[in-house]
Amino acid sequence: MRNVNLAVDIMYINEIPFVIMTSWAIHFGMAELIKNEKISTMIALNQIEAYKARGFKICRILADGQFEHAQKHIEQIGIILNITSWDEHVQEIERFIRTVKIRVWAIFNTLPFEQYPNRLIVETAYNAIFWLNCFPHKDGIHPTLSPRMIITGSTIDYNKHCALQFSTYVQVHEPHNNSLLLRTTGAIALSPSGNMQGGYYFMSLTSGKGSSETNGQYCPCQPKLLPLCTNSWRHVRNIRALCLWTKKAIS
Repeated sequence: MRNVNLAVDIMYINEIPFVIMTSWAIHFGMAELIKNEKISTMIALNQIEAYKARGFKICRILADGQFEHAQKHIEQIGIILNITSWDEHVQEIERFIRTVKIRVWAIFNTLPFEQYPNRLIVETAYNAIFWLNCFPHKDGIHPTLSPRMIITGSTIDYNKHCALQFSTYVQVHEPHNNSLLLRTTGAIALSPSGNMQGGYYFMSLTSGKGSSETNGQYCPCQPKLLPLCTNSWRHVRNIRALCLWTKKAIS
């Protein structure tokens, strides 16, 4: 068993909370959308299972006061929870959050839409973390193996997983019968699922929900399609600008 230390925190993007985690030396990042901070501890513990499956033992978790309520629960499973002093932060996770937010901001400013539902912001963060894990870290434990390869054992194939850019317009299949109704619907490519088949996650422009497909029919996003995206998102909460806010101040 190889010992690993983790750093965990709550990240906010447009007031959307994520529990986010990274590991020392390996630099494998993980994030999960949460409805409230009370369940953040359970989600963090579920993410630890990925390390155990690859033969790593979590010895210590570094966090700030937001996780102090879970100290007894975490230490009962043999993990030391180190809580920082008041008004102090864990540098490793704060640096990783800053990197993720810069990537999200960069992707956001390349999107052609006038309105952005919360789901799209969430998937932008997932996309940024996915690709950060796919490349070897300059301070990592191995010069050529990526954090994703070390923790999940899976690799990325350029021909399969780089076929669609984030926000590319595609036509994806929907459940259908033998009627003459439409069998495809417009969707936006989000990020690779990471499986061997080269699947992608898409967000339907009809329902606004996510789906996973092996592939989609590529269609260049023409300007006339932009009003379609805007109209299909009217029933959900939308934003027009990206604010990298925490609860207290800009991060």
